[in-house]
Amino acid sequence: MSAADLAGILPELLPKLWVFALRLARDQRDAEDLVHRACARALERTHQMKPGTSPLNWLFSILHTAWISDSRRRRARQHTSDGWDVSFMDTNEDPAGRNAECDMMNRQIVMEVEKLPEAQRAVMLLVAVEGLSYYEAARVLDVPVGTVMSRLSRARRTVEARFAGPDDAPMKANGANNVMGAWTRRPVGGA
Repeated sequence: MSAADLAGILPELLPKLWVFALRLARDQRDAEDLVHRACARALERTHQMKPGTSPLNWLFSILHTAWISDSRRRRARQHTSDGWDVSFMDTNEDPAGRNAECDMMNRQIVMEVEKLPEAQRAVMLLVAVEGLSYYEAARVLDVPVGTVMSRLSRARRTVEARFAGPDDAPMKANGANNVMGAWTRRPVGGA
């Protein structure tokens, strides 16, 4: 793929990159910087993209690498960032017809996902939010598929435990398990 080809499809990929960056960075300005740097690097290095690689997954990988570098620099400077604003979350209409209760549960899940450790949060965002397969997420994060599965499993258990009470029956009755299932269940296979 040439830089001109990538530049042609980049506008349609920006919303997904923006959402992923915002959820990783938890700060609007940092997310904007991440997306800008990822796009610039991708356009400068299109020759490094392997044939058959999804441009979106390749951009996710570049963005994630830039985020890791930023995180390391921030830790060295003892910099903390503010939480990200849930109102910037990508809102796609649910063809099954969402209701206010499901919307509230989704917001609560997003808030709990935000509290996850960085590695688990990145896997949860790629698999559950962006819809990547375990294999694709492993390639984006440059880790083995087993690591993706392990991190996602721990993330799921952590988020689900925060919603579980002494008795899980009320949670099942109000649809919480169904919402969590929609957020976290993805196939292993992928391209």
